[in-house]
Amino acid sequence: MSLTNEQIKRYSRHLIMPEVGVDGQEKLVNSSVLCIGAGGLGSPLALYLAAAGVGHLGVLDFDVVDFSNLQRQIIHSEETIGELKVESAKKALLKLNSDIKVTTYNEMLTSENAMEIIKDYDIVVDGTDNFATRYLVNDSCVLLGKPNVYGSIFRFEGQVSVFDAKNGPCYRCLYPEPPPPGLVPSCAEGGVLGILPGIIGTLQAAEAVKLIIGQGNPLIGRLLFLDVLEMQPREMMLRKDPHCPICSENATIKELIDYEEFCGIGRGELGQEETTKRDEEDDVIEINIDQFKEMRDNGNDFTLLDVREYHEYDIANIEGSVLIPLGEVADRLDELNPDDEIVVHCHHGGRSMRATQYLKDQGFKNVKNLEGGIDAWAEKFDPDMPRY
Repeated sequence: MSLTNEQIKRYSRHLIMPEVGVDGQEKLVNSSVLCIGAGGLGSPLALYLAAAGVGHLGVLDFDVVDFSNLQRQIIHSEETIGELKVESAKKALLKLNSDIKVTTYNEMLTSENAMEIIKDYDIVVDGTDNFATRYLVNDSCVLLGKPNVYGSIFRFEGQVSVFDAKNGPCYRCLYPEPPPPGLVPSCAEGGVLGILPGIIGTLQAAEAVKLIIGQGNPLIGRLLFLDVLEMQPREMMLRKDPHCPICSENATIKELIDYEEFCGIGRGELGQEETTKRDEEDDVIEINIDQFKEMRDNGNDFTLLDVREYHEYDIANIEGSVLIPLGEVADRLDELNPDDEIVVHCHHGGRSMRATQYLKDQGFKNVKNLEGGIDAWAEKFDPDMPRY
C-alpha cells in the first residue's frame, strides 16, 4: 500500500532519513506486530510502534488496569482504572494514531491459542513477566518462523534481545531450563523503577522497527544489559545451541508443550493438588485470611512471622509480627521456636510459602502460610492500612 498525502505529512521526519525513506515507511504501514502484554514493557513499545506507523498492532493481555500500575504502565491512566488493559491500551493507541488497526486479545496466551494468534503477525514483541509465557512465546515463534523481540526488567536492571531462530539463537539457547519456582522474585515482590520499562520497552520498539525496515544491526545473537543506576550498558554474545530442543537441526520439540508444568508451576508448584497432598501428609500448610482473623480474635498463641524486606515493613505491618526477611531466615532460625505455632506472611503469599516449606524442612511442625499475605489482610480487614 502506498503512502497517502496525510501519511507523508505525519511521517515526514522518517521520510527524510535515507535509512527509512518512502520504502521503509511503506514497510512499516504494511507491517503487523503482536505485543504480548500491555503492562510496563507493553506500554511504551506499543505507543512507539503506533507512533511509528506500524499498520496493524495486536495487543494481548488478560488483566485490568490497577492504580498501582500507573507508576510504570504509561499507556493507561487514572480514567481507565478497572478497565480491561487491552481496551485501555487500544483507546490510547488510536488516540495517538487513528490511522492504524488495533486488534485486542483479552485472554491468556496458552498452548491452545498461541499458534493461531501469532501466525497472523510479522513480528512478536514479548512484554511478559513470567517464564512459562516466555518459553511459550519462544517456541511458538520458532515453530512459525517469527522473530521474537525479548525484554525483561527487575528493579533497576533490564535486558533486551532479538530471538530469530532462522538467523541466530532462540530463548532456549540462552536459558535451556527455567529457574526453580520462586527463585527469581517478580516485580511485585522486588519492585521496579517505573522509568526502566519505558527504556527497555522503547528499545524493544526500536528493534522491531529495525527488523521491519531491514536497517541497522538487530540484537540477534546479542543480549543487551542495562543497569540504570550505573547507566552502564553491557552486551553478551549469544550462540545457537547445537543441541537446542526447539531450534537445532535435531530438535525434539515439534509442537507446543505444557509450559506451566515445564516451569514447575500450576499443579506442580503448590497448586491445589500439591496442597491437598501436603494436607494429608503434613497437616495444613496454608490458611486464608478469615482463618487468620479467627485465630487472632480467639487469642490463639502463635508467632506471626513477616518475611518481607525492611523497607516493606516500614510501609505497612501487622501489629505483633516478627520481621525476618526471607533471605535471613536460614541464619536466624535460633530466633524461632520449632515447637511454637507459626503463621508466615509476606506481601502476597509467594515468599512466605517458600519460607513455610523451608521451616518445615528444618523440623518446624506447626507452621502455616498466610494465603494472600498482608495485602489480602489490608483489603478485607484493615482498610486504613497502606497497600502497595
